[in-house]
Amino acid sequence: MKLIRETYLEQIRPYYETDLIKVITGVRRCGKSILLESIRDELVRQGIRGDHIIYLNLEDLDYEYIVNASDLNKEIKSRITDDEKYYLFLDEIQHVEQFEKALASFRASLNVSVFVTGSNSTLLSGELATLLTGRTVEFEVLPFSFYEMKEYFELNHRPFSEDMFTDYLKWGGFPLRFDFQDEASIRRYLLSVYESIVKKDITGKSRSIDRKAFTDISLYILANAGKELSIDNILAGYEKGNKKVSRRTIYTYLEKMKKAYLLHGVGRYNITGKTALSNKEKQYAVDCGFRTINTNTINFEDTFFLENVIYNELISRNYTVFAGKTYKGEIDFVAIKDGKKCFIQVAYLLATGDTIKREFGAYARITDASPKYVMSLDRIDMSHDGIVHLNIIDFLLRRKDLMLT
Repeated sequence: MKLIRETYLEQIRPYYETDLIKVITGVRRCGKSILLESIRDELVRQGIRGDHIIYLNLEDLDYEYIVNASDLNKEIKSRITDDEKYYLFLDEIQHVEQFEKALASFRASLNVSVFVTGSNSTLLSGELATLLTGRTVEFEVLPFSFYEMKEYFELNHRPFSEDMFTDYLKWGGFPLRFDFQDEASIRRYLLSVYESIVKKDITGKSRSIDRKAFTDISLYILANAGKELSIDNILAGYEKGNKKVSRRTIYTYLEKMKKAYLLHGVGRYNITGKTALSNKEKQYAVDCGFRTINTNTINFEDTFFLENVIYNELISRNYTVFAGKTYKGEIDFVAIKDGKKCFIQVAYLLATGDTIKREFGAYARITDASPKYVMSLDRIDMSHDGIVHLNIIDFLLRRKDLMLT
């Protein structure tokens, strides 16, 4: 059975009846189409007539005749027969050339609520940005969170336990990967998804991209997700192999990975000055499964896999997230929502006195009164001195939430 992704529906519902174009984006195969179907089905349950819902999957061969904005315009207008409100669902809209012109026309001349999906962030750039400035609202969808994995297993009457967190940490939450039971099959599936994204959303028919260089650089970036990105290390690695790549090329490939939603760049937040800084410090993978297939050795205890999962959880819950910087150190995350914030440190286990001192001590010089958390897999509550210790699994399974001020 298909999972109803309430986390995202809660964010989108307030916009169902507005004339803003609802743009649902995210990495390929993360479940955007299913979410679009869930919105459609919910509208039907609310009493919207089926003949006033127009749903086109533009990857379906049935609609291969819709090539450009003019074709799309004709198709939609041929289905509208009265002045009542219609609901348009256009899945994978990027397959239509200059689709933005059709969307602008629909919004200006028809009584419609429009929902579109796409797998590349250029969906909101170029002409779409100029034609529809201030008239779109974007929702990024990620693969299943650990909580959604639990919901999916229970919905399909499959056994679930907290011990499956290691499996989630390693192989991530792409919905279809749960159809496979053995690791070899999961790896093969994730590789096929990753290669499809690279081919369709990054390299394509471009002659400007050295595919071998892109593969090497993307592997390095994903394998080191969560760490401070070192362009110099990439350049040095190339020099050792008697190869050359420019700094500009590395930044270009990094941007392409972001536009395909393979990565999220995390900006820095100056905790002392309470200001966001524009330069990016860290990159996190959209899914830990993509880290695993690009990493030769996996050490979950280094916390970077845990950080990645927590970062994705936070942004799926609609937090704005930064890496915190202090005068002499850093805090893993500054999480902000509705103008309120908290600080988060992530550890694997608080196994020794030195580890406890290091993680809790990171807050020693911070005078900001916002809530402070240390997250780890420990079950014993080690909260002290106003700093809250939170079990990671309890947080991911939504038994406990963050307080913000």
